[in-house]
Amino acid sequence: MTSSDSRQWDLDWPRGLGGVAIEADFRRTPEDFIVDELAAPPAQDGGEHVYLKIRKRGANTNWVAQQLARAASVRVGDIGFYGLKDRHAVTTQWFSVWLGQKSAPDWAQLNSDELTILDVFRGSRKLRRGEHAGNRFVITLRDVRGDRERAGIILERLADGVPNYFGEQRFGREGGNLDLALRIADGARVKRSDRAFAMSAARSWLFNQVLAKRVTEGTWRESMAGEPGEEPTGPLWGRGRNPATAELEKLEASVLERWSGLCDWLEHCGLQQERRGLLLQPEGYSFEWQADNLQLAFALPPGAFATAVLRELSALVNESGANIK
Repeated sequence: MTSSDSRQWDLDWPRGLGGVAIEADFRRTPEDFIVDELAAPPAQDGGEHVYLKIRKRGANTNWVAQQLARAASVRVGDIGFYGLKDRHAVTTQWFSVWLGQKSAPDWAQLNSDELTILDVFRGSRKLRRGEHAGNRFVITLRDVRGDRERAGIILERLADGVPNYFGEQRFGREGGNLDLALRIADGARVKRSDRAFAMSAARSWLFNQVLAKRVTEGTWRESMAGEPGEEPTGPLWGRGRNPATAELEKLEASVLERWSGLCDWLEHCGLQQERRGLLLQPEGYSFEWQADNLQLAFALPPGAFATAVLRELSALVNESGANIK
């Protein structure tokens, strides 16, 4: 596979609930996208890590980690967290800082318009990606226009589940992370962090292609013959035999044949075959019309994307005016 294989990536996958009914402004302000981690690390007297519950506004997770490392005079690698959170949002999440037996700095000096320390205590271990229970979202869509009657039908159906697509942000602007994956697979040398982004994007792309096929065929809610478990799943590609068999194995092989170069590269990266559920069901789901605005609230497990829920209902125009499909 060479870089000449790069193409215009189509990130507008088929929808499972019949297509969008409305258009709305998305994340006009950070307060329109509120995310709270469903997590609480255990406290332990004398632990070598400090846990900090932080509310951030208009800042990304890595930036907060850098501020914590600088304040504590430790490496960024000594900072742990459960997951990356959106920059253009108001989010509450936990961080860990490995201090050993060193005294803690005055964390309150970090408080600013972008960062607020809400709680601090000691614990025994570094926080790791994906170890929390999930995230709770409160999202406000503004200046809604379109077919409200049909939107009402879709809003009632969202609680029953949507296709569990990886969100567009996983792939970079106009699929830039996928272009990067092609270049690396063709021999380009990049930073380790860029390689990780590319691997994640490629793996997510292959999963979305299989899910899109299942949505088109109307089988994304149900297990097919050859499903390795009780629930419908798709491949997170890597080394080893695909656990799907029979009819499902044939379907996945036919979809991924076009992307055999990416599959081969991911295998050589050392990733192992895994499976991801095709059906994403929001928990604690509710919605409320507020004049021309619409507010939705729901919780999702780690690794799930709020935009996978929103895209079933609405075309989203983000804060820069770009359309999010």
